[in-house]
Amino acid sequence: MDALRLLAPLVSVVCASALLGACSAGPPSTGESVAEPRAATARAAAPEAARAAELEDDYRNVIRDVLPSVVQIDGRTGLGSGVVYDEQGHIVTNAHVVGDEKSFKVTLATGEEPLTAKLVSSYPEQDLAVIKLERRPDGLKPVTFGDSSEVEVGQIVLAMGSPLGLSGSVTQGIVSATGRTVSESRSGGGTGATLGNMVQTSAAINPGNSGGALVNLDSEVIGIPTLAAADPELGGSAAPGIGFAIPASMVRTVADQIVRTGRVTDSGRAALNITGRTVLTDDYRPGGVAVVEVSPGGAAADAGLRPGDIITKLDNQTITTMTSLLEALAAAKPGDEVTVTYKRGGRSATARVTLGEI
Repeated sequence: MDALRLLAPLVSVVCASALLGACSAGPPSTGESVAEPRAATARAAAPEAARAAELEDDYRNVIRDVLPSVVQIDGRTGLGSGVVYDEQGHIVTNAHVVGDEKSFKVTLATGEEPLTAKLVSSYPEQDLAVIKLERRPDGLKPVTFGDSSEVEVGQIVLAMGSPLGLSGSVTQGIVSATGRTVSESRSGGGTGATLGNMVQTSAAINPGNSGGALVNLDSEVIGIPTLAAADPELGGSAAPGIGFAIPASMVRTVADQIVRTGRVTDSGRAALNITGRTVLTDDYRPGGVAVVEVSPGGAAADAGLRPGDIITKLDNQTITTMTSLLEALAAAKPGDEVTVTYKRGGRSATARVTLGEI
């Protein structure tokens, strides 16, 4: 009733003004001074409304184009998402979605009965995997991948997948950053991989989105949503608005090889070709990476590094842990030449290393 009491006098005043304007025989100057700003406001609002309607149409078109190519993947221990890679029924997803399983139920966005798919190959080092439908349904539509080098901060993107099992869900955001290097946790089924050149987005990424599609407004998949940032202050819960996607270029590099040969033969990921572990300083702080084993004929062996050496720098980047070493390598390419600073017998030395490949 309070709302009605407040509105009633306001309506009366508006009606009275309208009646006075209509009945007055005097000059219409007061009416013009009120109407002109209103007309100007309406003219300014019209283009804004048109742009909003155009953007909504863009969203709808992208969703119609891409969502039928995004699937839900169910295994014995969990679920995730995937995208149709080709007309032969190959589907690309995250390695952590497939885990150790070999057989899956795949539900298309069209809502048909689940189809059976088998694992082709998993590549945990880049958290990617390919599975294949045992029976190809009619009208299977592969996604179109975009050019990762053209992804720009600020462009609008849509994330599509099955967050929390809600298949065919779409969230919206922007590209927040490019070129991020992030490390997955091994808990909760993660691979523990260090992933370079990731696309950061504000589009909501939730459990179940993994393996789905991050799409631009040209209906091109620019990345595969993989993980959300964790906030230690929230007890390790996902930090809102900070998600990461594997860039389309890496997805295609890995998936093409798996489809063609059944495995990854050329990872494109740089390596020192060592086994290492984090070492602590006298005050129990991370102080470098101890070389435990050197692969014969590998990058480190060719440069003269040997077990017992402690790596402290890669070029100008300080190395304190295995994670920091992997992050530094994730930003490099096989064949790059770098300077490795290391300690041997308490003395510091450097070596020029031509990086190998994982």
